Amino acid sequence: EVQLVESGGGVVQAGGSLRLSCSASGFSFEDFAIGWFRQAPGKEREGVSSINFSDGVIYYADSVKGRFTISRDRAKNTVYLQMNSLKPEDTAVYYCAANWGNFPAVGATMWDDKYEYGYWGQGTQVTVSS
Repeated sequence: EVQLVESGGGVVQAGGSLRLSCSASGFSFEDFAIGWFRQAPGKEREGVSSINFSDGVIYYADSVKGRFTISRDRAKNTVYLQMNSLKPEDTAVYYCAANWGNFPAVGATMWDDKYEYGYWGQGTQVTVSS
């Protein structure tokens, strides 16, 4: 059974940091692009960042550029989202998701489309207090 498991959420004050992890059970990330999404109450699920696990191509949403860093550990089959300078508006449930295949290195328009991803984790809550 294919499963994605997120961890690392929590409560942090504005300006603080958290690191989220996404690991896989039942498959290797090598053939996938892994995305991080978030959903705040009453809002649509939005793409935060993605990484092609095999070649490392990365995309970020404008709202998190310069604050969040996505990375992967191929030996551990894990993707991380390092979140620094957190703001109250970053509060949301964060999900990792897997898309079979890679996004192009330049000009990908679908990396933040939730319908591109076929596998999802259960989500982890991130709360940033002011």
